[in-house]
Amino acid sequence: MDVFLGSIQMFGFNFAPNGWALCNGQLLNIQQYNALFALLGTTYGGNGQQSFGLPNLQSRLPIAQGTGPGLTTRVMGEASGTEHVSILGSNLPPQAIPTTGLTVSTTINLASVASNPVTAPTTTNAYIGASVPGGPPSAAIYSDAQGTSPVALKGATTTIGGTLAIPGSGVPVGTMNPYLVVNFSIALQGLFPSRN
Repeated sequence: MDVFLGSIQMFGFNFAPNGWALCNGQLLNIQQYNALFALLGTTYGGNGQQSFGLPNLQSRLPIAQGTGPGLTTRVMGEASGTEHVSILGSNLPPQAIPTTGLTVSTTINLASVASNPVTAPTTTNAYIGASVPGGPPSAAIYSDAQGTSPVALKGATTTIGGTLAIPGSGVPVGTMNPYLVVNFSIALQGLFPSRN
């Protein structure tokens, strides 16, 4: 089979055939493979004096060089990408969760019988309660015990504030497409390609 020197092919077996090398980024001697070095240069590594590198396609997907419509420019030998990414708040679209116009209801239990009523709250008499039976309406309304009878209060308002917390664990998200592993090998021997 005649192939061009430097051709990369996929094989269904797990070794490089005679005259080929696995595309795993190894360095080759320039003097031994000077024709292949003339094609690849140091695009894939090496110092350009004694050695040059072969492409490393281990756990990588090859893409064509250049720029597709609306895509980023890619150059020969460029290696990029990651298998996992951590999504941050800056990656998410803006969102607003309104907290105005909320209605809150609460229940206040009044002590129906105060054992130690007073007219102003103290550290011991801090519960609001019913006035002492038989006393004036403005009499002692604070008690030393919390009541059990619910009473609705009209005209009471409150301000609600806080932070909306969205639970999460920060586990990185996989970016791998479905895949099938095969052997990529590069031709160390073959026809030297001519330019058009």
